[in-house]
Amino acid sequence: MARRLEREMLRIGVAEGGVSRVLAAYRLAMEPRVASLDDHHPDFLHPARTVLVLLLDGGVRAEALLSAAALCETRRPGLAVPIEEAARQAGPEMGRLLAAVPTPDGSGDELLEDLVSSPADVLLLAVGERLDHARHLHLASRTEWPSFHATACGAYAVAARRTGPRLAGRFAFWCRNFAERYLGHTGPHRS
Repeated sequence: MARRLEREMLRIGVAEGGVSRVLAAYRLAMEPRVASLDDHHPDFLHPARTVLVLLLDGGVRAEALLSAAALCETRRPGLAVPIEEAARQAGPEMGRLLAAVPTPDGSGDELLEDLVSSPADVLLLAVGERLDHARHLHLASRTEWPSFHATACGAYAVAARRTGPRLAGRFAFWCRNFAERYLGHTGPHRS
């Protein structure tokens, strides 16, 4: 995945120095995964996939935001690099971005409000990271599906509309398809 990240970033025009810093953040994010997950586990490649979501669907080119995408983990706290460590190794901007990302656990019923009132870079990071988790939800325990889907579609998909049409469209597509395919919902789904 590191080679794919490098290839995609260079193809899209991220400067070589920026590519190196994003890859360093990716390697840091992989440390807890390599230590605790089988390389076929659905969460193993989350850091790289989140970078790709922001790069390809979010139109992000800023190295700090792409690096934060690699380090952002809001669903499985045991796999997250502590914010202080991320800031120490990747710089204070990393700490600011990661600390500012609203989470379902941290925001509770105020999640949508917290997302839409976030700075644009933080909103992109939160939506992109959650979209990657959403795209792999079918591999998680079925008991997680309904609540994750409700939160993803009731808050993140709505907030994604503020990030631009491509990322918003990807989230809306996932909400509809997951509901129909895995939750047995038929008919129109509004997100």
